[in-house]
Amino acid sequence: MASIRRTLSPNHERHYQNGNQSSVQSPSHKLILNGKSSSMLYSRKNYISMKKLFYRCLIFFLLGFILGMAPFGDFDDARSRDFSFEIKPSVVNVKEEMKDVVIPRPDNVVVNSVKLPGSLVDEVKGKFDYVPRKLLIVVTPTYNRALQAYYLNRLSEVLKIVKSPLLWIVVEMNAASAETADILRKTGVMYRHLVCSKNMTDIKDRGVHQRNVALEHIEHHRLNGIVYFADDDNIYSLELFESIRSINRFGTWPVAMLAQSKSKATLEGPVCNGSQVIGWHTNEKSKQLRRFHVDMSGFAFNSTILWDPKKWHRPTSDPIRQLDNVKEGFQETTFIEQIVEDESQMEGIPSGCSRVLSWHLHLEAHGPVYPRAWLLQKNLDAVFSTT
Repeated sequence: MASIRRTLSPNHERHYQNGNQSSVQSPSHKLILNGKSSSMLYSRKNYISMKKLFYRCLIFFLLGFILGMAPFGDFDDARSRDFSFEIKPSVVNVKEEMKDVVIPRPDNVVVNSVKLPGSLVDEVKGKFDYVPRKLLIVVTPTYNRALQAYYLNRLSEVLKIVKSPLLWIVVEMNAASAETADILRKTGVMYRHLVCSKNMTDIKDRGVHQRNVALEHIEHHRLNGIVYFADDDNIYSLELFESIRSINRFGTWPVAMLAQSKSKATLEGPVCNGSQVIGWHTNEKSKQLRRFHVDMSGFAFNSTILWDPKKWHRPTSDPIRQLDNVKEGFQETTFIEQIVEDESQMEGIPSGCSRVLSWHLHLEAHGPVYPRAWLLQKNLDAVFSTT
């Protein structure tokens, strides 16, 4: 008799007599299980590698950010500096941007003018309305004598406290002495030390040629400022130097003069109505023929007159210099006549010419003996003994 075998299905369960149950898996089923487990294992490994890559990128990003924000230089510089962030606005051309823009203006809006207090207005003007001060060019002729150091130091103390800019031109005869150069270096004033090389035997007035050397220097270098002839033995007020900065062309003021006899003082200079010159003070009959009664230290003028004749409509371009071939006491008037035509081109300082700002004193000591460079080679005899 033929026997019949029936193949069990993959999910067919076989029951045994002892009640245990077992399942039989087919090869195809095992293949499916192996495929699922391998795919899960691959996805897990991929997840781990992506996680590591993310952390690495994060670490490198933070490291790059820190290095990018740190300043260049040594490590000590990086610790000593603070991190600061500054946003610079872009440059905008307002005229080009607002050229075609139309801003509507309502008819019912009225804006009143804003007025600042007087003190605040002056403070704002002082900070923002800056007007540069004119250069003061002070010309001083000097020569070796016993009181030269005293005179130069006294004048330098005044010039030192005058507001800048100021240039002090000191002129000596024949050679620049070491004593004068040493004094000028210690003054703290901006200076130029010049020398007049004229032959002393042919000179009638030493100061005239020394001042002409300074005028040539100003003209050659085209210095722009106010020129003032300040002899070293005169006395000057600080207000004088502050006032002459306001001069446009030519300014003058009265000078007090001590007579040679020391018994009286005279006043020489302009009589003013406000800043207008209307007359002159003079007491010496021998000088009444002068056109302008002014002392050498009683006027100042604009330096551009020397090197820019077209600006001031001068009739000639000849150099302006002091004259040595005129009578004593006429050097001032002959020089001023080259700068101005009459009193209408002058300015009185201060207003009304009511105060004396400079003094001409004849206190020179004649013939005293003094050591060279003020250095004593040996001790002097004691006036009284300490023992």
